[in-house]
Amino acid sequence: MFTRYTTALAALLLASAAPFAQAADKPTDPQIAHIAYTAGVLDIEAAKLAVKTSKNKEVIAFAKDMERDHSAVNKQALDLVKKLKVKPEDNATSQALTKAAKEERAKLAELKGAAFDKAYIENEVAYHKQVNGALETLLIPSASNAELKSLLETGLKIFQGHEQHAEHVAGMLK
Repeated sequence: MFTRYTTALAALLLASAAPFAQAADKPTDPQIAHIAYTAGVLDIEAAKLAVKTSKNKEVIAFAKDMERDHSAVNKQALDLVKKLKVKPEDNATSQALTKAAKEERAKLAELKGAAFDKAYIENEVAYHKQVNGALETLLIPSASNAELKSLLETGLKIFQGHEQHAEHVAGMLK
């Protein structure tokens, strides 16, 4: 039920390659910057909901880590696009991710207690798997600017750690 968001994310990230392939064979750096930033914002919003809703200290600690780390990476991304004088370009992938995340947050907001914790953490595991896959297979290989590529690679290392942390917390909730 709660993997619908991440399934939608996976489909969107994989399908996003098709429109880009028609246009330029890969997403542009401004599109990549927007997709990556949007994915970070969406996880920050989910983390804020978890901090507000959960009573589980492990879930709250995880959510606070997500909020802190994704905020830091997004700040670096904003600093980089400002330095490069690049305007992130809104695109269908970013818009679809935002729509899917809004729907998922609405579902999560209806849950309480252990049901919320389980759904939130399961979503975080799946979300990070999908984002990490998109970074590895689409966004990093498509990035033209070396600094953007480097930031995405750094983000990938951090987010792989998030995925492992989420899996650990999910194991504790069983």
